[in-house]
Amino acid sequence: MATLYDMAVAAAINIFTAFAFFIAFAILRIQPCNDRVYFPKWYLRGLRNSPLSSGVFVKRFVNLDFKSYLRFLNWMPAALQMPEPELVDHAGLDSAVYLRIYWTGLKIFVPIALLAFSIMVPVNWTNGTLEHSGLTYSSIDKLSISNVPTGSPRFWTHLVMAYVFSFWTCYVLKREYKIVATMRLHFLASERRRPDQFTVIVRNVPSDPDESVLELVEHFFLVNHPNHFLGFQAVYDANKLSKLVDEKKKMHNWLDYYQLKYVRDPSKRPTLKTGFLGLLGNRVDAIDFYTSNIERLAKEISVEREVIANDTKYVMPAAFVSFKTRWAAAVCAQTQQTRNPTIWLTEWAPEPRDVYWENLAIPYVALAVRKLISGVAFFFLTFFFMIPIALVQSLANIEGIERAVPFLKPLIETRFIKSFIQGFLPGIALKIFLIFLPSILMLMSKFEGFISQSALERRSATRFYIFQFVNVFLGSIITGTAFQQLNSFVHQSANDIPKIIGTSIPMKATFFITYIMVDGWAGVAGEILRLKPMIIYHLKNFFTVKTEKDREEAMDPGSISFNAGEPQIQLYFLLGLVYAVVTPILLPFIIVFFGLAYVVFRHQVKVGVPSHLCGGISSYPNHIFPAQLFYSIAFFSWWLERNL
Repeated sequence: MATLYDMAVAAAINIFTAFAFFIAFAILRIQPCNDRVYFPKWYLRGLRNSPLSSGVFVKRFVNLDFKSYLRFLNWMPAALQMPEPELVDHAGLDSAVYLRIYWTGLKIFVPIALLAFSIMVPVNWTNGTLEHSGLTYSSIDKLSISNVPTGSPRFWTHLVMAYVFSFWTCYVLKREYKIVATMRLHFLASERRRPDQFTVIVRNVPSDPDESVLELVEHFFLVNHPNHFLGFQAVYDANKLSKLVDEKKKMHNWLDYYQLKYVRDPSKRPTLKTGFLGLLGNRVDAIDFYTSNIERLAKEISVEREVIANDTKYVMPAAFVSFKTRWAAAVCAQTQQTRNPTIWLTEWAPEPRDVYWENLAIPYVALAVRKLISGVAFFFLTFFFMIPIALVQSLANIEGIERAVPFLKPLIETRFIKSFIQGFLPGIALKIFLIFLPSILMLMSKFEGFISQSALERRSATRFYIFQFVNVFLGSIITGTAFQQLNSFVHQSANDIPKIIGTSIPMKATFFITYIMVDGWAGVAGEILRLKPMIIYHLKNFFTVKTEKDREEAMDPGSISFNAGEPQIQLYFLLGLVYAVVTPILLPFIIVFFGLAYVVFRHQVKVGVPSHLCGGISSYPNHIFPAQLFYSIAFFSWWLERNL
């Protein structure tokens, strides 16, 4: 059982880790060799020049201005100074709405924490229930509702505060939803018209022996939408053409490289070997070789285009249909087109960058089968994942480690190591287990057949939240309670087991505190480093970059990972609302997370480039109300069990 000293050690470790990440970021971002990593948007917009192109050789790679190292936190005020309308123009409405989620968390939990610490913590602390219960407990548990005796009139304080917290949460959410709706309406009214606002995508176009897909689509919409139909664009199977275009692009890049090489040294024409990896074969003139290959590919691309345009077998049973007005497009997107609900399926067309092309031509029956398979796979993934999580959680404590490696017992029993294991190891073990889950869930969503990146992210985010609710929240409570209180279960009557569980659930707050510090403090601070884009950029820059175009493509501006970030936020909303009345000591850790994440991600959206835009429609959370509902049900069930 973790003590206050263990929590202090864990907090110190995570604060030190977060601060180390900030220091590393402050040093790395001002090095000339990392300029494209931390300022990619400015390069893509042509607003920044590379410091590697001029100056002393050493200064091209290392910043020798020591005064700049003293201003290592100047990025924080710069991130916070940009007003929200400017942020919308700079990073898009989706990013601005996403940041409002963190601001909403601060609006909800700061007043709740002030009330909880001024009213409920004194009520909980001034009891001696746990001291006489015979249960395993810590000093932190004495601040929780478990320290209030059964049937005590003090429970009315918790009941009243539960209503206060619930009403406050609903009030803040109502205001925030209104603000976000206003932002979205203003954004749509102020931006220029886009083709996707007048377009729907129609899928599962039925085959007809007398008409091609092109003729069928045109005839269908001319008959059913005669006054509003504007035109359509069919979807073609152009995989071979795409490969030829990519190959031509690579050839152009190599040609640019050898032409630049020749310009630098006109006395010698560059040559290459045409065999395996440029090591075998005849040596030829490089410029002539790539020029002839580009000409050959241009002819093949032209021929392939003609073949695709004239052969109906390349036309897929899907098309983008445009209308004269938004109203007509909205009516078509939201209504069933025929009596048969499996054909002529229509929905709003995604923004061009948002389209996931691989899934456009999946038949209706195949979609249903894929959804069933994906749902079953997710069910087994969720519930069978409890086994390794429970195993790791049982090993990530003093008793589990001593059983696994008994020869380390003297070292483990030292105070600092023991505090490190109890206050830090369980959280980091769970974090490592979840690190690859968003990628797995995204693959499952792609298999399911969604046609836009935003839809893929929403499905993946929803499933990630459900997974965390079952495994991280419920799983940790159940396994933690069972392991910690096993001795009490054995020596108590079966009728007393529900009471023991009811008293023990608040004690799991110590685990969630460590998890919040690992994932929400150190983890969020680590986001600022952009470690993955930096490593990939330098590897590409060293091995594959030949021209400035290559260098631009090696940059990864990145964007907010909605499918991984949003479920994390919702888990913290859930923990904060559930434990607000039960164990208020958890609330300051939640508040630090929301404040730190707000600052970090405000900086991230400034330097990143959104991969697609959907007008804020997928950014705002849909799980806060379920979290509030579960919190209410959990607390009132507990209260009735203790008082009836």
